[in-house]
Amino acid sequence: MLANHAKLMKFFSASEEVVGRKKLQKMIYILKKCGVPYDEKYEFHFYGPYSEELTLRIEELCNLGFISEVKEDKSNYYQYRYGMTQQGEEFLNHSQVELPPIEDKIEKMKEKSSRFLELVSTMLYFDDLTKAEIEEKIQVVKKKSNYTSKDLEEAWQFIEQIQH
Repeated sequence: MLANHAKLMKFFSASEEVVGRKKLQKMIYILKKCGVPYDEKYEFHFYGPYSEELTLRIEELCNLGFISEVKEDKSNYYQYRYGMTQQGEEFLNHSQVELPPIEDKIEKMKEKSSRFLELVSTMLYFDDLTKAEIEEKIQVVKKKSNYTSKDLEEAWQFIEQIQH
């Protein structure tokens, strides 16, 4: 039962700290699309792929004291900062869960904005389509985001880089 929790704890151990709920959602989804065996189911939502299961698991990990969630007031919105606690490290030390190496992928994603990761995760969500169809789909489902052809090209390069 706690195997899925332990997989997420491995993510927090490797990432040290993640700033933003949206960024957290996108990072886990992108790792999942890179073959990391996360079991949370995703659906398409306002900001691209979203997992209610992931939200609930994160809440459980916070309630267990395994990860900390710090709510920061940013004048017109709240931002959440996540990190692993000492209790979380102890839990992880007793876990037998193994994941493929994710540290490099996490570092690459942490350097990117949540807006960019939203684009990348949305492109990966529609990966059953051709490249041209994906780009068309982005212009429809993410119309308000005003992604440019330069943004799309950068996202394609990032996907190529992170999947290898």
